[in-house]
Amino acid sequence: MQNQSVIERLDEKINQILQRCESLKNENEMMRNDLVTLKAEYEIKDAEIEKLIRANNEKDQEIEEIVNKIESILG
Repeated sequence: MQNQSVIERLDEKINQILQRCESLKNENEMMRNDLVTLKAEYEIKDAEIEKLIRANNEKDQEIEEIVNKIESILG
């Protein structure tokens, strides 16, 4: 009777470990999905920042050209 009790307890502990393992696998999968989503969002934002930097640089150049024209007119 004692042996059966030990075997039953061992079986219970093994089942708990298996359930915990499955739970951790699911959590890991969700975290991987979140990571992929965040990486994609980062790439989109990074591209948007690069676009804005280029546009800002173009505007700076346009302003510089306007200033040069005004200086040449004023002379």
